Amino acid sequence: MTWQPSLYWKVFLTNGAVFVVGTLALVLSPASVSRRPLLSEVLVVVVGLGLMLLADAVFLRRSLTPVDRVVRQMETVELLKPGHRLAQPTSGPGAQLVRGYNDMLDRLEAERSASNAQALAAQEAERHRIAQELHDQVGQSLTVVLLGLKRVHDQAPPELAEELALVRESVRTSLDDVRRVARELRPGVLEDLGLHSALAALASGFAEHAGPHVRRTVAPGLPPLSPQAELVVYRVAQEALTNVARHAGAGSVSLSLTRVGDRVVLEVTDDGRGTDGTRPGAGLLGMRERALLVGGEVSVTGGPGAGTTVRLAVPVASDEPVEAVAP
Repeated sequence: MTWQPSLYWKVFLTNGAVFVVGTLALVLSPASVSRRPLLSEVLVVVVGLGLMLLADAVFLRRSLTPVDRVVRQMETVELLKPGHRLAQPTSGPGAQLVRGYNDMLDRLEAERSASNAQALAAQEAERHRIAQELHDQVGQSLTVVLLGLKRVHDQAPPELAEELALVRESVRTSLDDVRRVARELRPGVLEDLGLHSALAALASGFAEHAGPHVRRTVAPGLPPLSPQAELVVYRVAQEALTNVARHAGAGSVSLSLTRVGDRVVLEVTDDGRGTDGTRPGAGLLGMRERALLVGGEVSVTGGPGAGTTVRLAVPVASDEPVEAVAP
């Protein structure tokens, strides 16, 4: 990996080269101090050059170090991990740059948070609408078809009874699938019975349709969360279990909800393929954006063949906006 000099070193080396060339020209050209430079004259010139370089280095470091700090910060900053700010210099040309950069981050994070809140609220509203239509229209239509098939089955000749029974079973399975999708889109149990029951139903549904049994651990005496925070916890658990079903190939899955300090922590752990450390996908980005709306944080740990752990930490007392996510 080639070394890339910082802005400070670029400017300093450029000025230094100019000073060296000027000093050599002064010493060796006819316009020097004397035609035959004396040792005392060379010494004076060299000391003068050293003092110029020292003064130049001190001035540039004070002026341009904040610029290098801003450049390094811009290369690593993540809007999904807010709060990282540069220390404000007391004075100098770099102070205004650092202040402007920190103000820019404040605006970007505020605008991103507001846009994410609006997008997720619209997403939840659309989920609600689709779930309602599935329940009221598709579900009721399939129920009517199922009742009609029952009447036909009761009146059908024996040679058609078995075939009609298979059709009825297929319609019943489709009706169950429609109801399951509607529950996933709009977790009514979360509104009616609370987060613990919703997570229990989510884990049971995952084990029934996706594979391994989910070991659940819910610590007693957890502090209550706001409806917005409960919905975020539920959606993160849902997305984590969905990722396990699609990608992990796990034989064991555990889901825990505990309190750590002033935060409620959700962890979903599997023993599947693990992560390969590539760029996070849309699912993980969505979880992080949801967590930010309630002041939480999502992290993913694991490695190839070592399983994966998704961890969500939500503050017990948070100032999330009520309109952030609509259940």
